[in-house]
Amino acid sequence: MRKLLILLASVAALPAMAAEGTRIQVKGEIIDTWCYYSGVMGGPDAVVGSAHHTCALWCSAGGIPVGLLADDGTVYMVIKTGDDTESAGGDTLLKLASNTVEADGIAYERDGINYLVVSRVVRDLGITNLNHKDYGPVPGFAIPEPQE
Repeated sequence: MRKLLILLASVAALPAMAAEGTRIQVKGEIIDTWCYYSGVMGGPDAVVGSAHHTCALWCSAGGIPVGLLADDGTVYMVIKTGDDTESAGGDTLLKLASNTVEADGIAYERDGINYLVVSRVVRDLGITNLNHKDYGPVPGFAIPEPQE
């Protein structure tokens, strides 16, 4: 009986097993997760599309993980793309920053966070959200004041 209790206690102490993923095809925009969630650059409508493209490149190159904002509003943290083994550092997706893509992959959900392992980008539609006309290409607070 004691061995059974020790075994049960050992099993209970193991970390939770990884959830099984679900194969999905999803369409959405490749986003900068830091600006999208932090609000540092404005609301959700200002941190997507062509108005946020330059910043998305900077954040991605700096290692901020990229996300995929699906058409239904779900945000997936992209943790791997294709055969790339180093996608977690966002710079591997620079060519897709702010682009709308159709992706095939495996979706996971854990602790309220959605993750996506992209098997392949089926279609790259480019930047389709041309909101720089409303917000400008660079937010006003990012422009330094002239020094006298």
